[in-house]
Amino acid sequence: MKKWMIALLALVLVLSTMSAGSAHENNGKSHGHGKGKGKHKEFSLGVEQLLKEEKHLIEGKKVGLITNPTGVDQELNSIVDTLHNDPDVELTALYGPEHGVRGDAQAGEYVEFYIDERTGLPVYSLYGATKKPTPEMLENVEVLLFDIQDVGTRFYTYIYTMAYAMEAAKENDIPIIVLDRPNPLSGEEVEGPVLEMEYSSFVGKYSIPLRHGMTVGELAKLFNTEFEIGADLTVVEMEGWKRGMYYDETSLEFVMPSPNMPTLETALVYPGAALIEGTNVSEGRGTTKPFELIGAPFINAADLAAALNDLELDGVTFRAASFTPASSKHAGKLSHGIQIHVTDKKAFKPVETGLHIVKTIHDMYPEDFQFRAENSAGISFFDNLIGNGWIREGIEEGRSVEEMIEQWEVELEEFKKVREEYLIY
Repeated sequence: MKKWMIALLALVLVLSTMSAGSAHENNGKSHGHGKGKGKHKEFSLGVEQLLKEEKHLIEGKKVGLITNPTGVDQELNSIVDTLHNDPDVELTALYGPEHGVRGDAQAGEYVEFYIDERTGLPVYSLYGATKKPTPEMLENVEVLLFDIQDVGTRFYTYIYTMAYAMEAAKENDIPIIVLDRPNPLSGEEVEGPVLEMEYSSFVGKYSIPLRHGMTVGELAKLFNTEFEIGADLTVVEMEGWKRGMYYDETSLEFVMPSPNMPTLETALVYPGAALIEGTNVSEGRGTTKPFELIGAPFINAADLAAALNDLELDGVTFRAASFTPASSKHAGKLSHGIQIHVTDKKAFKPVETGLHIVKTIHDMYPEDFQFRAENSAGISFFDNLIGNGWIREGIEEGRSVEEMIEQWEVELEEFKKVREEYLIY
């Protein structure tokens, strides 16, 4: 009897120890970000490295900050509020890209000068009439900071806000610091045509491909040298980011970079699906799945989905879908088309897929499909997005997507060689 009681007590002790260990593990997980992965102690954003290791770059200086809601640390604290509350830093001005500092402006909406309610700081718009900070905007600034999440695509405008800020910093003898962040689409894959400079615009300022495979810090270095900006540039690097990592392979929460970029899935399809913006087909703006939903009133959803699935493109499948956009193209009208479902993000080629979608709709509905109208120089918005005029002509002439890819590969390979010189990770 005594031996039995001793054995029972021993068993209870073992079970309680196991339970405590399990509770401890669960407690540890609850403090981490990133789908239960726990925050990576070895991973650090540029903003975190700045405050931990490089604070001397801004300490005791009047700081101008270019940012938006993505300018947060891993605990989701805004860099605006962090710097404003730091006694060692004098934050004097804020600058907002498209959609504004707090992210409350829709695409194309001009955000005028205002005072930030939370900090009382002046906020200057770098979208619309003034894309480059003027000398007046920089009067009370000794160093410029840039901290915005990019999505890895040439026509996402934030990287040109950065480039214009670098130009202004050079012209006004102010150093500029770029706080690096991950490329959500990984930093390995490079895809699409390299922009031809006669098609340069705010949705494509420089000769880089549609999917560039670089971080904002790497792009800043490339822009500064290859396009002769010559700013006094410092890139505060991340710690622990690997080139092959997609955003969901980091410990970071996804903060919407803009109103129509709600999820990583949106960013994955964006380099190709956004080409639809250059046509009269809806790219899904005004729905909960922008750039994943594509359609128009004149399309037969089942026919289009079947035609695209017959192509057997890598890493993607297409579902027949109907939707009614609340705003933008075909607002209030029932539209039919497809939803893009990425089944293997590492095999998926967004630019190739986007071109197939445009070409297939063009070929199936020649009487209804239209590219956006040309301007006085004969350039359509589609040309600005794709970065040349010959792809639109190729689609209209019946050329295959494979032929187009083969044509852009030479310049793409040349870009890859230049790109290598500026890779940090």
